[in-house]
Amino acid sequence: MVSIATWNINSVRLRLPLVERFLNGYAPDVLCLQEIKCQADQFPYEAFAAAGYPHVAVHGQKGYHGVATVSRLPLREISRNDWQDNGEARHVGVELLGHDVLVENVYVPAGGDLPDRDLNPKFGQKLDFLERMTRWADTVERPTLIVGDFNVAPLESDVWNHRQLLKVVSHTPIEVAALTRFMDAHGWSDIGREHIRAPERYYSWWSYRAADWRKGDRGRRLDHMWASPQLAAQATGHRVVEEARDWPQPSDHVPLITEFVL
Repeated sequence: MVSIATWNINSVRLRLPLVERFLNGYAPDVLCLQEIKCQADQFPYEAFAAAGYPHVAVHGQKGYHGVATVSRLPLREISRNDWQDNGEARHVGVELLGHDVLVENVYVPAGGDLPDRDLNPKFGQKLDFLERMTRWADTVERPTLIVGDFNVAPLESDVWNHRQLLKVVSHTPIEVAALTRFMDAHGWSDIGREHIRAPERYYSWWSYRAADWRKGDRGRRLDHMWASPQLAAQATGHRVVEEARDWPQPSDHVPLITEFVL
């Protein structure tokens, strides 16, 4: 059994105690972090090694973005795709040594506030990012798991109110269509929704603006774990660690965990 987790941590150094709490409590074999907000030489390698995760691949950037994959299992970094096409650190790919599995860790741009490419360049960059991911997915040949903050909630039941959010970036039809093209390019399986079937409630993000996130429960499913068909068939369980949203100084995202028989 191999368990793999993903979490947009929103600053790994600020929230290192939360990451350590998660690792101690849930003990995934692999953890993919997004929005680490530090350069590679600032990453807390020693703390992860002390927690039992000595194998690390970091694609960092000063102050913004950044991704890192930490593991109890040996790994080898294999790629850093610039799907943003501007040098931002938003992807790192690794191979789990001893297992015929690639793990791709990605942080898709949020896309700004206005869902209009002409009026909001950030939205256009997001769509272009997804298009470049789609062209890459068309070339994937090995069993692959792609995880991370996709910044798109594709299904009606992935948001607290479908009608109210149709014109809100992350749930617009144009973003959903772009993500669907990405799915079709490789035949990805949406592991989360294979185990938590729509229309069952399933969120991974709640805004900091809500004083009581549980009471309002205005969540969105922005974080995803998608697998190649043959790898998806080996997934035995999937869960959302909602309690992490209640921890001190939390990220606005919570971890997802999938277990595989490899």
